[in-house]
Amino acid sequence: MADIERKVKAGDRAPDFMLKDQDGNDFTMHNQKGGRVLLSFHPLAWTPVCTQQMQSLEENFAVFKSLNTLPVGMSVDPVPSKKAWAESIGVKKVPLLSDFWPHGEVAKLFDIFRDKNGFSERANIIVDENGKIALLKTYPLSQLPDINEIIEFIRKL
Repeated sequence: MADIERKVKAGDRAPDFMLKDQDGNDFTMHNQKGGRVLLSFHPLAWTPVCTQQMQSLEENFAVFKSLNTLPVGMSVDPVPSKKAWAESIGVKKVPLLSDFWPHGEVAKLFDIFRDKNGFSERANIIVDENGKIALLKTYPLSQLPDINEIIEFIRKL
């Protein structure tokens, strides 16, 4: 299957946004300048592949930190669901952002919202220290992204 032509692509300035994490804290993209951010979009909490995806971020948190990168999980689930899910899967360090309302607004900013499903693509987006998109990669919904591939990409930046 050919990759979809996206309006947002590597080299573009990342859209600014503010969302709440699982603890109700504000996360603002423009406040992350000076460090890299890995925006790891997953379709829905409480599903097996999404759980593995977020746990891989948590397990590699120290590696990301050593690479001046903050890993962040994102989905359309509401904050209370994100909090319960984070606690149930052992995610303590990685912010899990709620793109709940307006529904999928940030996924839409990155051109990865699936209107027919009501959730985002499974995607990893790396934003560099200058606020530019270094990588925007989508995956089949059933595929767990290769965390080592992402770490190696960041190492080469």
